[in-house]
Amino acid sequence: MGISPTQLIIILVIVALVFGTKKLRNMGGDLGGAIRGFKKAVNEGDQTKEAQDAPFIDSTPQTNKNPV
Repeated sequence: MGISPTQLIIILVIVALVFGTKKLRNMGGDLGGAIRGFKKAVNEGDQTKEAQDAPFIDSTPQTNKNPV
């Protein structure tokens, strides 16, 4: 009960006639830019989460306050 390749081609031709190829190209570019922005935000969020989950390591020198 899926769409056959012939039906898909007919639908694409009708969409191209209704919207025009230039407008479809612009819509595709906008969609691609939105997806790139989403992926970038997800990657930055993952890096931030990894930094928050990392244990804190104190690199300051420790002094012995109670010498024996």
